[in-house]
Amino acid sequence: MISDITKKRLCVDALLSDWNKGLLNREPAELLQVEVPGRPEKPELLPHGKLRQRKLGSELGRAMLIHAIAHIEFNAINLAVDAVYRFREMPDQYYADWLKVASEESYHFSLLENRLNDLGYQYGDFPAHNGLWEMVLKTDHDVMIRMALVPRVLEARGLDVTPAMMQRLEKVGDTKTVKALEIILQDEIGHVAIGSHWFKVCCEQRGLNAETTFRELLQTYMGGMLRGPFHTEARLKAGFSQKEIDELVKLT
Repeated sequence: MISDITKKRLCVDALLSDWNKGLLNREPAELLQVEVPGRPEKPELLPHGKLRQRKLGSELGRAMLIHAIAHIEFNAINLAVDAVYRFREMPDQYYADWLKVASEESYHFSLLENRLNDLGYQYGDFPAHNGLWEMVLKTDHDVMIRMALVPRVLEARGLDVTPAMMQRLEKVGDTKTVKALEIILQDEIGHVAIGSHWFKVCCEQRGLNAETTFRELLQTYMGGMLRGPFHTEARLKAGFSQKEIDELVKLT
């Protein structure tokens, strides 16, 4: 619930450190739905369709793109911490994994915030959308559904679009942002892989076929909202089967 970004990042790092040192326990505590997580007053949140398109030929366009990705990474801090807070019956490794993800998302945000500052802008200078957190609320009743739809659908979208984004930035000479995105892409493959692993663990615990269940959840929750193309190589590294990728293509 911390809205100050610097304090939030410090607390995320402290959570991970304390967990790794064995200083945290898992005694039951009150479980609340978090309608609005801690975040700064800005950026203004708008419906996705009302956000301006970004042209990378100008410095302003690049700043708007970097800001959009920074907003995703900031949201991803809250997503990872919520996955730790909300689902109480998972093995210890689950909590270690998602606290590590939270810390890495925090680092990603800092990389992009620094790039924004280099260009003369700050996080909050442009509007953004709240799509990631809306899906968190839709999946807060079931860890299996959360693992399927947040890391394996919404966050995995970054695996698909980042390589082309890097190519466009390379063409306009923004090598500093490209280097930041290279780090982020490699880490995000690992984050989606963590989501894939725990989704499959949940399916196995319930006696469900993971591929069939994933397809059913996509149909139930995503409808016609899926967009391609899909980065097959990155998704295979992140724990998708070829059959699952084929199903994604059919549902676009």
